[in-house]
Amino acid sequence: MSTPTDAGPIFPTVSDLNRPFWDGCRERRLMLQCCDHCGFQRYPAAPACPRCLSAGSTWRAASGRGTLFSFIVFHRAYHPAWTKKVPYNVSLVELDEGPIMLSNVVGIANDDLRIGMALAATFEPLDETVLVPVFKLAD
Repeated sequence: MSTPTDAGPIFPTVSDLNRPFWDGCRERRLMLQCCDHCGFQRYPAAPACPRCLSAGSTWRAASGRGTLFSFIVFHRAYHPAWTKKVPYNVSLVELDEGPIMLSNVVGIANDDLRIGMALAATFEPLDETVLVPVFKLAD
């Protein structure tokens, strides 16, 4: 019998639309869609550019660098998969390319998080095939 602390990780829903993002993560590269018409870089993946509504886009590797835009620290697990991680932060990271990603900042105490701190993407495995982007302090 499993207990809530034995819950496995939460896996992303991979679709044809976002598959290049998750393939990039598996290769430890942060990928963004770039509009073929206006050059706007976006995350999350979308079928049309939110700026010009063009349907054409190309996936490009991002720098993986950004700054901490906002965060909150949870002291309660709202899903059994997070029970062993309490307390954990849920952070908004503004990438140097512009998009804002929802993620976690790792490798630093939650009390030491500061808005505007420089971050760099790293990847944590959920299993042998799925890696998720998280952020750490930039060098």
